[in-house]
Amino acid sequence: MPTTANSAQTLYITMGCPAGIGPEIIVRLFAGETQWCPDPTWPTVVVGDLGILQQAAQVTKTQVRPTPWQPGRNITAGEIPVLQVDSPDLHDLKWGQPTAASGRAMARYIEQVVALLSSGQGSALITCPISKYSLQAAGYPYPGHTEMLAALTDTREVHMMMAGPRLKVVLVTIHEALQRVPTLLCAEKINACIGQTHTTLQRDFGCATPRIAVAGLNPHGGEQGLFGDEETRIIQPAMEAARRALPQAELSGPWPPDTVFYQAAQGKFDAVIAMYHDQGLIPFKLLHFTDGVNVTLGLPIIRTSVDHGTAYDIAGKGLAKADSLAAALVLAQNMAANRTRHEC
Repeated sequence: MPTTANSAQTLYITMGCPAGIGPEIIVRLFAGETQWCPDPTWPTVVVGDLGILQQAAQVTKTQVRPTPWQPGRNITAGEIPVLQVDSPDLHDLKWGQPTAASGRAMARYIEQVVALLSSGQGSALITCPISKYSLQAAGYPYPGHTEMLAALTDTREVHMMMAGPRLKVVLVTIHEALQRVPTLLCAEKINACIGQTHTTLQRDFGCATPRIAVAGLNPHGGEQGLFGDEETRIIQPAMEAARRALPQAELSGPWPPDTVFYQAAQGKFDAVIAMYHDQGLIPFKLLHFTDGVNVTLGLPIIRTSVDHGTAYDIAGKGLAKADSLAAALVLAQNMAANRTRHEC
């Protein structure tokens, strides 16, 4: 049954790096190789390059047709509606070999969707992976998606959430050397992370009274100062400030890091605040390696992403799977629906 993809509920998937696996997982998604099924009330449009997607359909041997899309155009079964963003330098591109041209292209896809969402022409952005190298080779100063989206939306404070059916983790610090983490932690940063997590759980995940656990930094939560004092000196004051600002929240901790993720996976908490990257992502990926979703908190738009990279080593070989992309798309749709209900 045809559907018209011109409503404010439109979901946009950016193609990511044209030399990576983004195009392949998109065609696999639309070919029905995941549990995702198109919903006529939530039209899904790919922002990228028709030629690259046609090549991806060939290498994956999928029976889908990338087709030009414009607002008001009907979408029919077997089509991938594509909002073409011109990238004339892509004709020499090879799978697995990012260039400055591929960096310019993937940046333009992102810029296009942010402009559409900012003007009310859609509900969410779902991103396929990009190359940090080619982004900077193209002259963009951002280390990745998150920083670029923050700049494009004039957002000062953002945080990364990794979301799965059993576990949600939000990071206070992200890509930092482990030896720097204790020097970067402060009550203000932790308090801001708790606040954004609380807002997102209420507004976008439908949690009326979010249950948030805060992990300690040190083994056994510091063991009353024997293994470190960051828990009493930094984390506890941050939590006290957060409780004053959010008296309705169920906030607990600081928990020993080696037990809190198990408790959350058993349903005791809605999310865990982790102090650094591997503290949160090792338990998360143990549970949700194939169905985890990266969510950016703090943006004025909804953004979800696959939780894997460009996988240049298998790009163009027809091996990539679309499970994480399907999970990111479904979560974006659910978040948009929850946000609409919350704002009514």
